[in-house]
Amino acid sequence: MTAAYTATAAPASRIAVVTGASSGIGAATARQLAAAGYRVVLTARRKDRIEALAEEINAAGHSATAYALDVTDRAAVDEFATAFRTIGVLVNNAGGALGSDPVATGDPQEWRTMYETNVIGTLNVTQALLPALTASGDGTVVVVSSTAGHATYEGGAGYVAAKHAEHVLAETLRLEIVGTPVRVIEIAPGMVKTEEFALTRFHGDTEKAAKVYQGVAEPLTADDVADTITWAVTRPPHVNVDLLVLRPRAQASNTKVHREP
Repeated sequence: MTAAYTATAAPASRIAVVTGASSGIGAATARQLAAAGYRVVLTARRKDRIEALAEEINAAGHSATAYALDVTDRAAVDEFATAFRTIGVLVNNAGGALGSDPVATGDPQEWRTMYETNVIGTLNVTQALLPALTASGDGTVVVVSSTAGHATYEGGAGYVAAKHAEHVLAETLRLEIVGTPVRVIEIAPGMVKTEEFALTRFHGDTEKAAKVYQGVAEPLTADDVADTITWAVTRPPHVNVDLLVLRPRAQASNTKVHREP
């Protein structure tokens, strides 16, 4: 953690935790929530990245704190929860895809890693922070899933399975905590071009990563998704955006994308 946390620095409902904040959608969301007046707590495994982002946000006149965290480490998540007991918003963004092999030859370890990060990571942080979110009197849980959580495609079964599970987690949590002062929002982006997502999926193969977006005039950007998350979070407390699916105009479904020659 780069700075001491002071619970009295902002009302609970104006303090937002963003997981996976070291790059892409997470970093963009942290910037936009901070600009919207939230004190943001940045978490990710890459300490140098989130510390640099916190410095950037603070230099812009907003408020940010960095805390290095692996969401799959339950003991570390529980320790984090004891340090940050006053929270109003949780954005579960940490996740990612690995590989594009068919079911017949998929790597079980890659499947396990995706499930641990996307599903168990979301479960860990949500469970640990739910008491604080409830105590805030106006809590919001955001789950950044994917269109992969709503429809399948060839070569994506491991990621699709993990994102389907994350979608069900959000949907079930909403049922279970109805009547409490906590909203559950699911944002499901389609094709988003960030600096790392496809590159990580294809283990650093830049050619394969580039082909994902080849011919697509305007895939979504991290800022597009962050803008959507910020909009959903800043609705009046009684308004719950249960599920918002967003895609670029060129993408009609997970398997139907218009590509220019």
